[in-house]
Amino acid sequence: DISIYFFLLVAGARVNAKDSKWLTPLHRAVASCSEEAVQVLLKHSADVNARDKNWQTPLHIAAANKAVKCAEALVPLLSNVNVSDRAGRTALHHAAFSGHGEMVKLLLSRGANINAFDKKDRRAIHWAAYMGHIEVVKLLVAHGAEVTCKDKKSYTPLHAAASSGMISVVKYLLDLGVDMNEPNAYGNTPLHVACYNGQDVVVNELIDCGANVNQKNEKGFTPLHFAAASTHGALCLELLVSNGADVNMKSKDGKTPLHMTALHGRFSRSQTIIQSGAVIDCEDKNGNTPLHIAARYGHELLINTLITSGADTAKRGIHGMFPLHLAALSGFSDCCRKLLSSVQSGSILQFLSNIFILVGFDIDTPDDFGRTCLHAAAAGGNLECLNLLLNTGADFNKKDKFGRHKRSPLHYAAANCNYQCLFALVGSGASVNDLDERGCTPLHYAATSDT
Repeated sequence: DISIYFFLLVAGARVNAKDSKWLTPLHRAVASCSEEAVQVLLKHSADVNARDKNWQTPLHIAAANKAVKCAEALVPLLSNVNVSDRAGRTALHHAAFSGHGEMVKLLLSRGANINAFDKKDRRAIHWAAYMGHIEVVKLLVAHGAEVTCKDKKSYTPLHAAASSGMISVVKYLLDLGVDMNEPNAYGNTPLHVACYNGQDVVVNELIDCGANVNQKNEKGFTPLHFAAASTHGALCLELLVSNGADVNMKSKDGKTPLHMTALHGRFSRSQTIIQSGAVIDCEDKNGNTPLHIAARYGHELLINTLITSGADTAKRGIHGMFPLHLAALSGFSDCCRKLLSSVQSGSILQFLSNIFILVGFDIDTPDDFGRTCLHAAAAGGNLECLNLLLNTGADFNKKDKFGRHKRSPLHYAAANCNYQCLFALVGSGASVNDLDERGCTPLHYAATSDT
């Protein structure tokens, strides 16, 4: 009821009073798209340049809320329609984000800068593309917006549309001839970002238009690496593989797409990659195979798939560790159980030069620092992992050679003040007075570590 506004204003209400968010009655009226209220407030000298806590003027609010009539009342009273809010966004940015073509037309007709950029160097076309407002994108392009413009991280409007899966905008921009293999500041193409976000429809379109499926980013990752790691990248991965993506391409740190599935636990995708010819025991720069990675991060299903596909459980990785070392150190008992059962079932006596040897590996085989899998379990502090190894016959008297101290698993458990692991080791026969090279017993380690 407009009469209420008149009554309050005549009674002395402050027309430019600000609430806790620094919003004036004019901000509120515009947000409600109340043209009549806006007219009344303006007649009583409401401040059209008032800013809220986000530095937004009533025009910003009008643009964000598609309040065209309110904006029409405000614009003639403004000396500049390109005022930026705290994020550096003008009213045109907000209009493009909300996807209201009439508001965009109004602002452009009143001098809005079509190439104004916010604090991240994003222009109105970036926001329209990201939100999938195809008609607004076309309108901006018709008024001279640069379709190849880049933000501070070199994302183009095509990157923006690809990342959010806005296929109509992607098709439109591709029809305009934009470079589909243009990298951003990280070397990621629109295909990379589409794969990372699981936008399979966009991925299919980009591939059909000739996007490079094997292009590497700054870290050497291809779109297939991203699809292998992504939460929703299963269909993207299948599209890439079926269109010639190299399943054995390595990143700068030596990781293949199979490593990425192992890292993130993408079980079904690992099967697809393996069936497409992936090298099972490929090594990264640390010497870790996908099996090491799966063991380190506790992905039991992946471990099973890799072993079934012929992964070598006796392969040494970082610091000469077996996958079992990493599973025990990280406390993944189910993974330890799977690896142990695989080793035991695969450990057969083989005759060679009149000597019988064990195929597989001895669980007491140390890493480069003399640490056995039992040392790793004691360091990790997982009782179930420790008991699995003890029940398999792991030697609790083995000493490491790390720093030339020669410590037993009991020293490790004491250093971590892990009562359950200490109890299990002592119960199995480990000596509580065992000495390292400095003459320190497990009690010394417990006393040093106790906080």
